[in-house]
Amino acid sequence: MTALRYEDWLVVDGLQINNWDRGVLEQLRTGGVGAVNATCAVWEGPAETLRAVGAWCRLAAANPDLVTLADGVDEIRRAHDDGRIAVLLGFQNTSPFGDDFRLVEVFRRLGVQVAQLTYNIQNLVGGACYDPHDSGLTRFGRHVVAEMNRVGMMVDLSHVGDRTCLDAIDASAVPVSITHSNPRWFFDNPRNKPTEVIRALADRGGVIGCCLYPNVIGGERTTRDQFCAMVARLVDEIGPEHVAVGSDCTQNWSEEFVAWLRNGRWQPPEANPVVPKWPEWPEWFSGPADFPVLAEGLFDAGLDEKAVRGVLGENWMRLFADVLVPESDR
Repeated sequence: MTALRYEDWLVVDGLQINNWDRGVLEQLRTGGVGAVNATCAVWEGPAETLRAVGAWCRLAAANPDLVTLADGVDEIRRAHDDGRIAVLLGFQNTSPFGDDFRLVEVFRRLGVQVAQLTYNIQNLVGGACYDPHDSGLTRFGRHVVAEMNRVGMMVDLSHVGDRTCLDAIDASAVPVSITHSNPRWFFDNPRNKPTEVIRALADRGGVIGCCLYPNVIGGERTTRDQFCAMVARLVDEIGPEHVAVGSDCTQNWSEEFVAWLRNGRWQPPEANPVVPKWPEWPEWFSGPADFPVLAEGLFDAGLDEKAVRGVLGENWMRLFADVLVPESDR
């Protein structure tokens, strides 16, 4: 009965960072995922990011029966009605903006709708989750957040430092997101968020996407029931409208790409004493095709259908409706 209901839902994944091709897109279709925030830049600068956006345009043009680059909630719902996957292009860093706040509007006009403020280390915008000292949101960062608000680009705080998260939540004129992190009380990892940050996010109308990446759930032995119980507790703590899913799926990559994610250009590979490797995913969730398993787990954790539909997509849609429009249209 759950599966039959699930087939008609609009399921939205708050973030995936796959090496995209038709095969990966078909995994989303198999799992019933109707919309996804697809990372197209992490360490890239403006010129490289333009090429990445261009590559997405080519992929969408080559697979019009399967995918569309959607801008805003109306286009997402139309794509779902047509049986196509709606892709929202996103950044996991503000490096594509360089040192120029004007590039926020440029990339928004090119269809980029989400930008994470930092990726693991300090940048011009603010501090990151692995920094020993979090600077908070910088002066440049405040201009970037204001410009993102103005043009209708969603602020993402997933890899951002705790102080910078709080500063950004306070500075933003609209609700913000944590697209792919978990509560730190579930698993103590710098990538996860303390209660103070999560409550501040929810109090301002934001959404946190609970993340399935092994490094932030405690490894591949974490069970579906443990993960879904965490989601259910979070729903109780901050309200069902503020909890969603951001799987952080990483399909179709080689080991070289995880090394790029960990090291970027800011450190030589030999400076990282751990040879970067992709972690093992739990057996019950190894990729986007497994979203129905997650849906069943949320029901088993005691959530009712309205709450599960919210967590699996409608809460993202509410936030998108609030923030993915320019200031002049709000």
